Amino acid sequence: MSDTEEVEQGEEEYEEEAQEEEEAQEEVHEPEEKPRIKLTAPKIPEGEKVDFDDIQKKRQNKDLIELQALIDSHFEARRKEEEELVALKERIEKRRAERAEQQRIRAEKEKERQARLAEEKARREEEDAKRKAEDDLKKKKALSSMGATYSSYLAKADQKRGKKQTARETKKKVLAERRKPLNIDHLNEDKLRDKAKELWDWLYQLETEKYDFTEQIKRKKYEIVTLRNRIDQAQKHSKKAGAKGKVGGRWK
Repeated sequence: MSDTEEVEQGEEEYEEEAQEEEEAQEEVHEPEEKPRIKLTAPKIPEGEKVDFDDIQKKRQNKDLIELQALIDSHFEARRKEEEELVALKERIEKRRAERAEQQRIRAEKEKERQARLAEEKARREEEDAKRKAEDDLKKKKALSSMGATYSSYLAKADQKRGKKQTARETKKKVLAERRKPLNIDHLNEDKLRDKAKELWDWLYQLETEKYDFTEQIKRKKYEIVTLRNRIDQAQKHSKKAGAKGKVGGRWK
């Protein structure tokens, strides 16, 4: 055989082996068929009958019993809630009655306190009126005993009152002269500024005069106190000198 024939024969053998391997793999991957289960209807034993009506009745009775139990539990819960509501209303009414009683007692105590205060006030007013009447009576007796002295006292009092009134009137007159009306309704802005400056200068002058007068009063008071102290000291020295110069009722 030549070399070409040997090569062709080798290729054919290789292809046959590859085809056999592929067929073997296909046989391996093919799923195996599972055995099928045959379903058959259950057989009812002979001689026994199934009563579907009885089964339905039992089921209905069971449902009715469960429903009745639910209804009973619902009404029981409702009854408990109503009892709790009634108890709550009773507690509220009781508390309301207690509060009303407390308010009534408090109102009675307040009324008694007000009555007691009114009695004490009336008693104090009566005592004050009585004391005032006694004082007025004492004053009248004292004044009636004074006689002519009282009339002179009244005259002096009227005179002092007249002097005070005259001084007050003089003060009012001076203030009226100093406090002149402004009359600034017809003035423009510049004139208002001038008026304000004039008032400011006048106020400054018054404050200056007030300060000067205050200082003068302070100096005068100091001088008066100093003079009084000197007079007191001089009187003390004169009394001591007089006591030393006189012995046994005679002068030395």
